[in-house]
Amino acid sequence: MRSRLPPLNALRAFEAAGRHASMSAAAEELAVTPAAISHQIKTLEEHFRFPLFHRTVRSIRLTDRGAALLPYLTEGLDLWRQGCRNLETLDEDAPLVISSAPVFAGKWLVRRLAEFNALHPEISVRLDGSLSIANFAGDGVDAAIRFGTGPYPDLHAEALVSEDVIPVCSPDLLHGDHPLQTPQDLAHHTLLHVDWFAAAGTQPDWAMWLKTAGVNVANSNRGPVMTSDSLAVEAAINAGGVALVSEFLVRQDLESGRLIKPFDLVLPSDHWYWFVCPAEHLERPGVRAFRDWLVAAVRDDPADEG
Repeated sequence: MRSRLPPLNALRAFEAAGRHASMSAAAEELAVTPAAISHQIKTLEEHFRFPLFHRTVRSIRLTDRGAALLPYLTEGLDLWRQGCRNLETLDEDAPLVISSAPVFAGKWLVRRLAEFNALHPEISVRLDGSLSIANFAGDGVDAAIRFGTGPYPDLHAEALVSEDVIPVCSPDLLHGDHPLQTPQDLAHHTLLHVDWFAAAGTQPDWAMWLKTAGVNVANSNRGPVMTSDSLAVEAAINAGGVALVSEFLVRQDLESGRLIKPFDLVLPSDHWYWFVCPAEHLERPGVRAFRDWLVAAVRDDPADEG
């Protein structure tokens, strides 16, 4: 026969009090009075027939038995909360929420999303282009596309595509008083910078590219700074200068002729775009379907050859 479980409210009161080492803090968390917390804990002690706390006038301290019980109870309540959240995601009308780095969303994902919709018309996708890092616990995000070096030890993470960078510009810069023909000609053109690269630490920048090309250009930091790759790309399309951006993400602009790659030098990067989510989210049919499609779509994209 199974042992009779103690009342749930008593377990919650003990777990909160033990975690905070305070009756008052537990009462505030559970929106009850300290007296109610104390009463529930006494009920639990009567159930187990041994004390759970050492009590003084101003503090409480777990007994050895209380300290042994607490981690099991905390883990169990966390699993219970996660189960309740998972039930909410089973709503067939709820959208699949994907958080993505804005440049990946704007320059690649939105252009391919129709393919996913055609394969899975039953799944409604909500795309959130944001640099904020999803925490998955309370923000309603099902999966995310992150930019970084990894790894992400607490998440399921798969590297999608590297952020190797190239210089790009408008075809108009091939003409005029200072046509862009050799890397040395960059001395006469505006260099467009992205502070996302600087924030990433080891991400290639103009100083690194010019050094690799063997070009001595005074003040390689000159020129406007953009807050995202997308802004730098738009400035380059409008002949506002030469941008150093991801080759993968400007593939369509290069194919259409809006941009050209004036030089062949590519700088590799240790930064990648990653598909990440809590491992348990892969059990959700929508997340699994999106992951499978995304990995295949990136793998088969001509921009990622080699």
